[in-house]
Amino acid sequence: MQWVETANEYLKDVRTYANTVDLFDVFEILIIAFLVYYILAWMKTTRSWRMLKGLIVICVFLVVVNVMKMDNIVWITQNVLTFAVTAIIVVLQPELRQALELLGEKNFLPSIGFSGSSNKKADVFSERSVNEIAKACVEMGKVKTGALIVIERTESLKDYERTGIEVDGIITSQLLINIFEHNTPLHDGAVIVRGNRVTYATCYLPLSDNLGLSKELGTRHRAGVGVSEATDSLTLIVSEETGGISIAYEGELMRHLDAETLKERMRQIMNMNGEEDAKGKHRRKGKGKAKGEKETAE
Repeated sequence: MQWVETANEYLKDVRTYANTVDLFDVFEILIIAFLVYYILAWMKTTRSWRMLKGLIVICVFLVVVNVMKMDNIVWITQNVLTFAVTAIIVVLQPELRQALELLGEKNFLPSIGFSGSSNKKADVFSERSVNEIAKACVEMGKVKTGALIVIERTESLKDYERTGIEVDGIITSQLLINIFEHNTPLHDGAVIVRGNRVTYATCYLPLSDNLGLSKELGTRHRAGVGVSEATDSLTLIVSEETGGISIAYEGELMRHLDAETLKERMRQIMNMNGEEDAKGKHRRKGKGKAKGEKETAE
């Protein structure tokens, strides 16, 4: 039968190729696999991951128009692609610089996912961090102390950290309140949070040019929306004029949040796991029950 003959020819080709493969070929394949993994892992922490998904969409579109023989679109695409490489280099210039700097670091392997599981667990944004940040925002709102807190998610904020001063402290409400207190060296600018730690303070953020934002919003709110447009970070803003608490995420601004709504939105956006969220709800339920019993006793 024909399919049997085809299978035999295929197996014959495989045996021929297997006889030509040596140890160096296997080593070369492993190197290529590692480089592909490293590049993809690095891209997931930068804005270039979004661009990669956009390029995949464009490639699918080009395959479709090529199959449908839309010659005019194919001709335009062939001429535009000659400038595409240069355009990509210009657009990705900050990310390429960051990648080269990462290669020069001694600990670049842990930064792409080879660190231990214990370190990863320690760096996870926890329920305690939610409570401490919410408490700090509420307390600062009461006395109208302006604050700008940027919480890193999957995309790196190291480009913005370069503009600030290193803090590297465990998140506590007291630390955040002290940082944003008036007339202190670190109060001006944004604080960046990674995992359960405040990493940098006094960081400069890009301002949003969204014309749809209310004219009553100041630089702090526009900076919060701006960084949420450029990255997938979660930004919390406390207004110095009104004391109101806002959240900026994916270019959208949610204003006038109370403590419980603020906590709930942080849990949703940070994709906190069900087990940890359940523990947090259990603790909150226990506190509410204890409070009710105390009021009954009184």
